[in-house]
Amino acid sequence: MYALYVLVTVLVALANGYAASLDFVGAKSVKLVADRVQVSRRWMLPFGILLASGAAGLLAGFAVPALGTAAAIGLMLYFICAVSAHLRVGDRGIAPAVFFLLLAASALATNLAYHKHW
Repeated sequence: MYALYVLVTVLVALANGYAASLDFVGAKSVKLVADRVQVSRRWMLPFGILLASGAAGLLAGFAVPALGTAAAIGLMLYFICAVSAHLRVGDRGIAPAVFFLLLAASALATNLAYHKHW
């Protein structure tokens, strides 16, 4: 179980770290999504900070398990909001947000399973 927990946590942290870096550099793809869901581009830096914090929190969870749990929950909440933003405007390009929500859920599930919280 430990290997699965480490693998999933590291992969989810890397994916969210990459997404954060796209926000930080103002990638064209991120700007297009922001425009489609009618979110100001000024929110890209704060969103990047949230994603980077979630990624760092997942990794810090190896040392402090409660922090990893909190980070996974935070990322799930972030992506629930992202999915809601897509649904609000009827955007059909919702798959990446759903995928990242599922990644966050898998990080939470493996965290809880490994630490025997269920």
